[in-house]
Amino acid sequence: MGRSINGRVGRVAVVLALPIALTLTLSPNPVLADPSPQTGQVVPDRQPSTDQNGVALLRIVVPDQAAVDRLNDMGVDLAEYKKPLDNGIEVHAVLSPQEAQDLRDQGFDVRGAISDQTDYAQNQAERKSAIMSAEAAQDERDTLTPLRAEWFTSLDDQRFLSVEVKSSATDAETVLTATWDSGPKTAPDSGGTATMSRFTDAGQYMYHRFSSPLPITAAPTKVTITSSRGGSVTVPVNKWLGEKRKPPSKHYVEDFVDHYMDPTEVTGRITSLARQFPKISQIIDLPNKTNGYRRAAQAQFGTATASTFYVTSKAYGSEGGNDIGVTVAQPATASAPLSIAVAGKNVTVNLATDATGAISSTARQVVDAVNADTAAAALLTASTYRGNAGAGLVAAAPATKLTDNLKAPASVSRAPFQMKALRIGKKRDGSKVGVFLYCQEHAREWVTPLTCVETAERLLRNYDRDPATKKLVDNLDIFIMPTVNPDGGTYSFYDYNMQRKNMTNYCPATSGDPASRNSWGVDLNRNFTVGSLFDGYSGASSSCTSGTFAGPSELSEPETQNEVWLTHQYPNIKFAMNTHSYGGYFMWPPGAYKTAGRELLPRVDFGTENYFWNASSHILSAVQAWRGTGIWPGQTGPVPDVLYSAAGNSADEHWFNRGIIGWDFEVGADVYNATTKQFEAVGFQPDFAEGHEEAMEFANGQLAILEVARSFSDDNDRPKSKLEVTGRTDSSATFTFTMDEPANVYYTLDGSRPTLSSPRLAAAGMREGAQQITVDKTTEVHWFAVDIAGNVEGNYKPDGHSNSYRKDTVKVRNVR
Repeated sequence: MGRSINGRVGRVAVVLALPIALTLTLSPNPVLADPSPQTGQVVPDRQPSTDQNGVALLRIVVPDQAAVDRLNDMGVDLAEYKKPLDNGIEVHAVLSPQEAQDLRDQGFDVRGAISDQTDYAQNQAERKSAIMSAEAAQDERDTLTPLRAEWFTSLDDQRFLSVEVKSSATDAETVLTATWDSGPKTAPDSGGTATMSRFTDAGQYMYHRFSSPLPITAAPTKVTITSSRGGSVTVPVNKWLGEKRKPPSKHYVEDFVDHYMDPTEVTGRITSLARQFPKISQIIDLPNKTNGYRRAAQAQFGTATASTFYVTSKAYGSEGGNDIGVTVAQPATASAPLSIAVAGKNVTVNLATDATGAISSTARQVVDAVNADTAAAALLTASTYRGNAGAGLVAAAPATKLTDNLKAPASVSRAPFQMKALRIGKKRDGSKVGVFLYCQEHAREWVTPLTCVETAERLLRNYDRDPATKKLVDNLDIFIMPTVNPDGGTYSFYDYNMQRKNMTNYCPATSGDPASRNSWGVDLNRNFTVGSLFDGYSGASSSCTSGTFAGPSELSEPETQNEVWLTHQYPNIKFAMNTHSYGGYFMWPPGAYKTAGRELLPRVDFGTENYFWNASSHILSAVQAWRGTGIWPGQTGPVPDVLYSAAGNSADEHWFNRGIIGWDFEVGADVYNATTKQFEAVGFQPDFAEGHEEAMEFANGQLAILEVARSFSDDNDRPKSKLEVTGRTDSSATFTFTMDEPANVYYTLDGSRPTLSSPRLAAAGMREGAQQITVDKTTEVHWFAVDIAGNVEGNYKPDGHSNSYRKDTVKVRNVR
């Protein structure tokens, strides 16, 4: 027992251990192979040696179980495999060429090989190679590259430790262990020890980390990471977040939301604000109206799949579709033909009967008859259930009204929705730096529009109360779109709370029945043009019922068209924030990759990446200031590094097409339960007490983004940089550049004048700091730095003729 064709190497080992010979007559009493010709038997070609002489695992098809039993009695080396066929039973046997021929001579149907010695040789070669690689890896000490090590507090001042380290040994057998102290001048292991988790994405090793931040009792100063391969590194542990913030003035007001609001309420709220504060705000009507909170009306008839059909109104339910009625009638006479009758908006299907008066119409026949009738086809379309052939007989059914199944009150319009954005600013002429804040791309994320509304309320109501708010409004051009997905948002409120997409239905009849209505729609954050599904990127679907359906084409939806229109219409927009839920993430582009090889959209340049990181500390400290929520360090960074690939998302659209520095919030950080010592997720729609707190703290974060944008608009300081040699050998030298603020460095090594077309300092790797540049001879390096606001170091003119760039010589000992 225990043999299996799934283990080919092991299967051959059985052959080597138990050589069984078949005589020409296939005696029911098999004998062991005997190489001596003195026995009078024919020596088989299946020898107990390393030369297997063509032994293979072959298929045999027999008529019945009796034949299987006969093969067993004959001593045939059968695998533990048996599969019923239309013409008998398939079994598998290990046979030499002679044994196979003997069976064929006795009438057995012996067919092709499943595996043979070629497979065995290949498996042995692969095994040998794998063992050699593993042995080589074991003999080589790995190098550990620390990416980050931080401690932080969250909510009730509970401390947590977060560490990320990359090993040069990428195999799954490498184990990293972290050990930390419990403060200054304490023992290196006094804080604790924990094994780190290996983080992979798209099949590629990224780094090691803790699955979730570890609760600790004291703030550590250092952590040591050791590897099972022998590598070791000790790094300082820095404090994450907690930047001291200037408190608002005593007259500052906040907390303007007291319940979850549907998109109609949200839009009404910003419209009301614009009326109240006309000197510093206005409403922008976006050019593309949505499909609207509306659906075609439907009714379904039948219980069994083959006999079920459904009908769909041509008009939306709110525009007359809900007034249509369908009756499926059985005539009282025998041999009646199938017919369709229409009176006003009432359709009657008179089913056909046979000679006994029994119904003889199938679902397919009814569907074809309804669709062929001119009067009925003007009102509705009939379909079989999910593409079924519809061969089952239809049952009679009483008059049934079609319905769009929508449950929102009449106060919620069914017409195409007029999306609106609130523009806030003292000077709204395009001369100020623009910031675009938008929420609820995904319908079920109810906290996010509250965040945008709270931000708008604070800006407008504190303008005359708080000097800091006045500076933001006077010096920025702020665009707030609180609900990008009003149709889906309304559907989530009143019909299906887990609705993610909009309500536009692109599904064919095979998935257009009423039971599929909660799966229709387009994922708006997969419908943009950069790194999209249509470009081959991962994280979106072409299935119309998938939660990440990208739509029939890029920018097919009016909602996404409105986002793009706004950024084109107002080119002064330089910053953006897309607010989602849930999980407590803070992310930025790039946001998508192709799974094969994890081919990522181009990473942002080194200077911009550092700008994202620097700004994150300010923004997330503002989030933490509300009630103490600490966004995890490991959930801060480019989207694919901390979450997943999101093909065709809006942040990539705005960054790659318009250079807009954009972030993504995922509000609703996990809450730590001190009793269970576990983090607990809050979900899309937590109880309002929790949802309220999330809206408040992330409104803090949105306001901090405005502070970042204002600093950008006021930035006239020129960056300063210097060259640092980081390593030398007898034949080479390695150097990099350091800057006093996030900036890009352009350099030349050939003595030429550096320009914006010169090589640019890159990142050494994900979260690994600046690139190290190596030269093999003494080299004069020319360079200059440019910060994110466009200020050039030393007032150098890279497109001019001045020579005020930086210069330094990197010396190599073995001068050539």
